[in-house]
Amino acid sequence: MEILIGIAAGTLTSLSMLPQLIKVIKEKDVQALSPVMILVLLAGVSLWIVYGIMKSEWPIIISNAFSVLVNATLLIYYCIFKE
Repeated sequence: MEILIGIAAGTLTSLSMLPQLIKVIKEKDVQALSPVMILVLLAGVSLWIVYGIMKSEWPIIISNAFSVLVNATLLIYYCIFKE
């Protein structure tokens, strides 16, 4: 049961920034985004990956790897679309 809860929590957390990424891609507007927030979030989820590797916990590793991908993409679009 705890593995299922971990997978559900990781999935929901990882998907949380996806609507923001989609909005940025569609509207090409990043004025409301904070690059510092994105960098702090990237650092946090990267550390979660390290923790997951240390504990051999695949739900932690996979969900946070996806989160790194989404947030790194968001940061790249921030750099492309900032005025």
